[in-house]
Amino acid sequence: MLGDKKIVFSGVQPSGNLTIGNYLGAIKNFSAFSDEYHCFYCVVDLHAITLRQVPAELRRRTYETLALYIACGLDPEKNTLFVQSHVPAHAELGWILDCYTMFGELSRMTQFKDKSAKNASNINAGLFTYPSLMAADILLYQTDLVPVGIDQKQHLELTRDVATRFNGIYGDVFTMPDGYIPQTGMKIMSLADPTSKMSKSDPNENAIVYILDDKDTVLRKFRRAVTDSETEVCRREGKDGINNLMTIYSCFTGKTDEEIVREFAGRGYGDFKLAVGEACADQLAPVREEFARLMADKAYLEDIMKKGAAEAASCALKTMRKVRKKIGFVN
Repeated sequence: MLGDKKIVFSGVQPSGNLTIGNYLGAIKNFSAFSDEYHCFYCVVDLHAITLRQVPAELRRRTYETLALYIACGLDPEKNTLFVQSHVPAHAELGWILDCYTMFGELSRMTQFKDKSAKNASNINAGLFTYPSLMAADILLYQTDLVPVGIDQKQHLELTRDVATRFNGIYGDVFTMPDGYIPQTGMKIMSLADPTSKMSKSDPNENAIVYILDDKDTVLRKFRRAVTDSETEVCRREGKDGINNLMTIYSCFTGKTDEEIVREFAGRGYGDFKLAVGEACADQLAPVREEFARLMADKAYLEDIMKKGAAEAASCALKTMRKVRKKIGFVN
């Protein structure tokens, strides 16, 4: 039972090893909503197949993403954790919303343009209509709040446009969702190219810090992080590498820019990079340990999947009954 609590929904793709960008920009913040909201957190495997996946790897990563949710602090007793494809209503509502989303709206999505450029041999229809499925994910649960990375803000705006259009035709069907973008960590940049977002698909291993990297690997990657030819640790335009490291350090320690500047006054970049790496590795260590424990207990993870899918499907069914009736489907 959802009771009087408002709804939070978010999802993470099981399409690669998750990075500290996924952790700081999304998963770490999810647990903050657990007491005040009813939270649905999904492993969005339907979204993952817009790119070709190796089936065995997709299955493994689905387990891993669920385990990471829990290892990062999401209590299955307080949150509904589930796999997207286990609730068929996502695909059904996704198709319905395809029919209420304009071609021009989808063609303006910057992520479609970016992903098409990177995957010129596989520009499929799913890649184009991805935002309609994302809208379905959100609207299916009458979501009030969506913790979202800044790169997904355009998709959330489209979700609101589609909900407004549908409600305008059929009455009050969907709740209008608001986005939540954390001020710190909303966009973690590459360590090798700090003008670009940290991406789990980056071919340069030194550009990415994964949640499951061991301490030595984390420290090595931060030591190699691209900075600039100066020595002062401070945030200003043109110091993209240092700005990014300050954001990461602030996220892991809670320190403000002013505190960071004072801490490293006169100490240089070497000390700063080591401190960022230490702070990152220390906070991720218990996550890695809990992840290993969970991955050794597949039966437990499958039990969470089943319970979560049942809870999600029950909530989704209420929305789908209303949608089917409004558009004229025979129940």
